[in-house]
Amino acid sequence: MIIHKPSISSAKQSNVVFSRSCTVLLLCCISIKLSLSFSIVPSSLNSLNLHGYFTFEKNEFAARDFGNQFHSLPLAVLHPKKVSDIASTIRHVWQMGPTSGLTVAARGHGHSLQGQAQAPQGIVVNMESLTGQEMQIHNDGVSPYVDVSSGELWINILHECLKYGLAPKSWTDYLHLTVGGTLSNAGISGQAFRHGPQISNVRQLEVVTGKGEVVVCSEEKNADLFHGVLGGLGQFGIITRARISLETAPKMVKWIRVLYSDFSTFVRDQEHLISSEKTFDYVEGLVIVNKTGLINNWRSSFNPQDPEQASRFVSDGKTLFCLELTKNFDPDEDTDTDKEIERLLSELSYIESTLFVTEVTYVEFLDRVHAAEMKLRSKGLWDLPHPWLNLLVPRTNIHTFAEGIFGNILTDTNNGPVLVYPVNKSKWDNRTSFVTPGGEEEGEDIFYLVAFLPAAVPSGGGGGGNGSLQNLLNLNKRILNFCETEKLGVKQYLPYYTTQEEWRAHYGPRRWEALVQRKSAYDPLAILAPGQRIFQKSISVL
Repeated sequence: MIIHKPSISSAKQSNVVFSRSCTVLLLCCISIKLSLSFSIVPSSLNSLNLHGYFTFEKNEFAARDFGNQFHSLPLAVLHPKKVSDIASTIRHVWQMGPTSGLTVAARGHGHSLQGQAQAPQGIVVNMESLTGQEMQIHNDGVSPYVDVSSGELWINILHECLKYGLAPKSWTDYLHLTVGGTLSNAGISGQAFRHGPQISNVRQLEVVTGKGEVVVCSEEKNADLFHGVLGGLGQFGIITRARISLETAPKMVKWIRVLYSDFSTFVRDQEHLISSEKTFDYVEGLVIVNKTGLINNWRSSFNPQDPEQASRFVSDGKTLFCLELTKNFDPDEDTDTDKEIERLLSELSYIESTLFVTEVTYVEFLDRVHAAEMKLRSKGLWDLPHPWLNLLVPRTNIHTFAEGIFGNILTDTNNGPVLVYPVNKSKWDNRTSFVTPGGEEEGEDIFYLVAFLPAAVPSGGGGGGNGSLQNLLNLNKRILNFCETEKLGVKQYLPYYTTQEEWRAHYGPRRWEALVQRKSAYDPLAILAPGQRIFQKSISVL
């Protein structure tokens, strides 16, 4: 009797075929299970007892954001009228378990850049539906604050608080953003050197966790959740209400711009201003590379101190640095504002012929970007892709960064502004989830925000110009590669990574461990904020 044994190669082929068959079968099981789950989801969600409602069609707005690069349609959009609507929905998804594959993302005004507020085939919560909740302002004359829905825009908060002569202390450059959105990141502008970011000016939060629990938290109560949610990128809970610290609001603002041709002098003056006890109320810097018509553009709203000298100033082809400053004042009470400004400017080493000053109301200054938005919208230039890159650079490496980037990798700033300004780390609470550059043990109190804020323009000939989306993305990659090669210790603000390894490196070992522990405690199924791409919700098919 002759027995034919299969060859080793044929056995391997059989194993390969069997393995592939198993893989196909597994994928089919996943696809069928997801299809079944998603087919019953609408009726399942509609069975919830809500004050608001779900929509399952025409949700294209929830698949877009300001970045206009990622477009992921949700399965449903929740339009809540009360916080209980959000809690009920998340609790329902939590009770469905990991097999549903459903995730939940909070969407404010849609100003995220790379799909962070999207939930592919999940549920997007339209947080602006909560704006009907009453805004409560408390003024005891000592430590005023406002209680506000997280879906409220900062511009609306400003207008309401001004009725009482009050205003929040810290801002973003653009006020048509929701409270929950900025507090989930940080909220940074030119006031951060003095008051810290917006997350440093919060007294209390109401949060819906990934289990559907509504928790009120502060430094005194449920402190771990409070600090975790601030700057937490939506990973531990959806902020539904916030208590924001207020101060007496100024009425008018002296708005000043001066130019520098030397970066070292520029940053030295910035650091001097943010370290002085008596200084300006807002300090930001801009990098200007090979931008034409600079001074002429300014003349429409700013007055040069010396018109004749200013008219001779030529900016074309140069790398310049603009220092933007403000001094708040009340014209009925502050009679020495001009003298104070003159004293502060005398301590700086800017190009004298480039001193430009204007006077506006406090609201006009804070809402300045919205005015520019209206002009861009009228020209159809607002809803373009915005491949922005925001970096936090340690003070010790800012000169190396500038030397390698400005004028070399970055050859012009005609596609959008480039900001560079310092903040004091001592104004940032290291108990929050926000990551600042450099370890706390290094003792360096200053780091820089450097923000590249271009808009991509359509390429007419198909080959793409300097302002095409692909070219701008390539520019961002070159900047990041330079930082990595030179080991500058740079961190991303509004970070975008695609792998958990990159996120682990972003947070560092100690902070990553804290992040994982908080995720396990407050959102163990990884239901929340899938668009951040930090944690993946597991899908069981067994």
